[in-house]
Amino acid sequence: MRPLTFETPKPMLSVKKRPLLEYILDAVPDNVSEIIIVVNYLGDQIQNHFNGQYRGKKITYVRHDELDGTGGAVKCAKDFIIDRFLVLNGDDLYLKSDIEKLCSEELAVLGWEVEDPRKYGVIKTDEEGNLVDIIEKPDSFDFKLINTGAMALSKDFFNYDLVKITETEFGLPQTLAKMADKHKIKVVPATQWMSVGSPEDLEKAQVEIEKFIS
Repeated sequence: MRPLTFETPKPMLSVKKRPLLEYILDAVPDNVSEIIIVVNYLGDQIQNHFNGQYRGKKITYVRHDELDGTGGAVKCAKDFIIDRFLVLNGDDLYLKSDIEKLCSEELAVLGWEVEDPRKYGVIKTDEEGNLVDIIEKPDSFDFKLINTGAMALSKDFFNYDLVKITETEFGLPQTLAKMADKHKIKVVPATQWMSVGSPEDLEKAQVEIEKFIS
């Protein structure tokens, strides 16, 4: 996202004069009682904007200094999680009705079908639509449902050792895939999703955002 993120954290970049993160929080179901935001780079801007609540939901901020991947980011919030919890990326747009469907399952991951899956984490399912594995950047086109980063989890997640994906990073989706050995993890197809990972994506989001406003 550089140079746009030299002075602004990615979740606070503007879409139609509102921070991207506001739209993401708008997708959080009404029955979610508390929001935990994991912050690092320029995180004070996020805290100063939202303070202690958003639309009546309490916000707790957790500082993630190690930069050890998405798995590490979730683990650093462990002490603030009571039981079931929802994970959303801070730079992806989700439809609230999709997230509500996701949360209706005990354990679940939100998938999105693409034409070319080779640059994504691809979801492999069984005949019942449950998660079998998540394969990062596959060479084939055998599976076209990709991981959107939205997951409904329980504290059972913390019973599993985080899966190391680089010398310094641990992967959340790879750790989730390990849970499939003893848990049924439903794959919920999304009806709408967009990743905002580049200046071009941000420009596109200015138009596409209407699809995510309910």
